[in-house]
Parts: sequence; C-alpha cells; structure tokens
Amino acid sequence: MNERFASIREEILNGMNQQTSSREVYEFRKLFMDSKTGKIGQLMKEMKNIPPQERAEYGKSVNELKEWALAQFEEMDTRMKAKEMEERYASEKLDVTMPAVTVETGNLHPITQTRNQIIDIFAGMGFEVFENKEIENDYYNFTALNTPKDHPARDMQDTFYLSPEFLLATQTSAAQIHAMETKELPIKILAPGKVFRSDDDATHSPMFHQMEGLVVDKKITLCDLKGMLDVFVKKIYGEETTTRLRPSYFPFTEPSVEVDVSCFECGGKGCKLCKGTGWIEILGGGIVNKKVLENCGIDSEKYSGLAFGIGIERTAMLKYGINNIKLLFESDLRVLSQIDDN
Repeated sequence: MNERFASIREEILNGMNQQTSSREVYEFRKLFMDSKTGKIGQLMKEMKNIPPQERAEYGKSVNELKEWALAQFEEMDTRMKAKEMEERYASEKLDVTMPAVTVETGNLHPITQTRNQIIDIFAGMGFEVFENKEIENDYYNFTALNTPKDHPARDMQDTFYLSPEFLLATQTSAAQIHAMETKELPIKILAPGKVFRSDDDATHSPMFHQMEGLVVDKKITLCDLKGMLDVFVKKIYGEETTTRLRPSYFPFTEPSVEVDVSCFECGGKGCKLCKGTGWIEILGGGIVNKKVLENCGIDSEKYSGLAFGIGIERTAMLKYGINNIKLLFESDLRVLSQIDDN
C-alpha cells in the first residue's frame, strides 16, 4: 500500500511540470481528487477491504496524501495563474510613445447633400416631403399624366417594364397623381425619389434621382413657378444667378417650360460650361395640365397647379463641377471627400 501511495505522489510531481495553463491544472487535479473517479478518491472506497485493525492507519495515510496533494495543486494553480496574468499584461501592453492611429471622418454623399439642400430650400417656402415610389404601375407613371399608351411622349423615355402593368418609375411626376388623390387641397409637396431609364453616358445613368415639386391651389400661375425657382437657384448657385423660361413640351403640363440659369461660372459672358451661351439648362416644369387635375377629381376651373422636376445628379454636377455622372456612383473617396457642405 505504501508503494501505491508513493506512486501517486511521484505521478503528481512528474505531472506538475507538464501543465501549461490553469485549465490543464484543473483537469490534472480532477484526475486525482475527484470524489468518484479520482485516484485518491478511490483509495477511500477501498477502506472496506482493509482489515479492521489496520483501517485507522490506512485512513490516516490517505488523508495525509490528500492534504499533500491539495497543497501541491494549490501551489501549481497559483503559479500558473500568475504566469497567465503576466502573459496577458504583456499582450495588452501599450506603447504610449507611438503615434496615434488616424481615423478619417466621413461625410454625406454629394447626392444626399444636394437632396437635403433642395428640401431645406423648398421647406422654407412651405413645401412638405411626399416620398415617391420606385415601382409604379402604368396608369400612375403615364396614363394619369396625360400620356396614354399610343402617345408619342412615351418614346421619350426608355422604360424598364417588370410586367405589362408594372414598371420601374421613369419620373417622379407620378407622385403628383398620388398626392392629388390622397391629400386635401391646397397641396404643396416635394417628392424625391429614384427613377430608372435605359440611358447611359457621361451625363446620364440608368438609375438617377429626381425631386418633383407640386403646388395646387386657386389662382396658381407661371409667375409663381418662376418666383419659386428664382429663390431656389440663388440659394444653390449664388445670389447673382437668374433664371429664364423657354417654351417646351411635357404631356402633364400646359404651358410647359425648360428652366435655364445664368452661368455661375462666367457670369453669363460665355464659357466652356455654358457652351458659350451664358445659360445652363437645369430643370423642366410648367402649369399642371387641366386633364391631369381632372383625372384626380379636381375642379380645373376652380383650381390650378404648377409642377417642376429637378434632376439631383445634374444639380450636384453643376454645383460641384463634376463632369461625369459615374463619379457620383463609384464611391471614390478621392472625389467624395472633396465635397462637404454640411
């Protein structure tokens, strides 16, 4: 029996140098001290096999072995935890003399900045935001806007059809119909949104952003439209900027106009930006066609309206001197970091 006790002591001493973590020490200790399966725990279960006259001495020897083993394990555990703490301190050590890691601060995308600026300008004139839809049905995108299926104006827009009835919105003008159908008169809304057309070059993208403006009230005239847009262009392009209206055609407005601004680069003298004309086209608008009002159940003899559509990419490109629309979608930080009006 003494040889068995000595063997356990030797096994514990030899194993102590092989443990590399406090977790391994715990498992090694359990191998000997577990009350059910441990080697020292098993010794007490053998008490029944010891002759009665030897049991007292046997029990004393087992308890001495147990106390010795516990002391060894406690010492081993304390030493291992101290070692692990030193290693942790070493791994978390900071060199306060090293230069700090610089973190660049971001800013809003130019499209978002321009969108917010336009909304702020027109909100100051009493407009509220009316969110647009990216998927429309043919009725709201075309028919209700005085563009029936056989109308030649449909050829002006290369449309992405999802089905014979549904399509990706080609213009934010559809918001006019939704607003006039759901809101009480008078109406004064801005409808920003994404629009989609099969068009792709340096100044056009298959997906781009528009901002539709709509006012419906009594005695609305083209003068109201020009006055609002005068305020808009001065806020965006500078106080010296002026506007002019040129006759145009849109099926949902009559009369329809293209809106030009005096070139803010050359002051109207003529330059590369304005192609020598002194003027830059920025948006289209007009007086809401009576048929569009009547399609929405509005008395066109009592009420009139104005509408305009602003291309947000075009506005941003002119404002920030960007000559290729793709630069706005490539997420090149060398471009985007130069633009921050916040």
